[in-house]
Amino acid sequence: MNLVSIRIITANIEEMITFYELLTGIPAVKYTPDFAEVKTKTATLAIGSTRTLQFFGGDSVAEAAQNRSLIIEFLVGDVDEDFKRLKSLFNEQMVQEPTVMPWGNKSLLLRDPDGNLVNLFTPISPEAIAKFSEKVL
Repeated sequence: MNLVSIRIITANIEEMITFYELLTGIPAVKYTPDFAEVKTKTATLAIGSTRTLQFFGGDSVAEAAQNRSLIIEFLVGDVDEDFKRLKSLFNEQMVQEPTVMPWGNKSLLLRDPDGNLVNLFTPISPEAIAKFSEKVL
């Protein structure tokens, strides 16, 4: 089994698509007005409007902008450079400037338009670098 995608359900699909395009520098593939994907080399971030819930059992199956338990993480080549690039775009969404974590990553935390926590990180300890050495940036 392989994890290939995380899907965000949102009432603000265009704002979310724009946010993740600016964040990643990757243009979203827009399949319909209600569904898009930001495809990285290792996984896909899918973005669906609340209107897509009808295909999954109805409006009550998920609720937009209610997450407080998930962190969407992106491995980046240089988190300090990404911080410089993103600070002016997303200053109000910044939660934490690049900070070294006890597990060896340097992490930048911000929130997307629906309040989901997003972590951009670069491994900096020898152990973290080794752990992510096979991941393609």
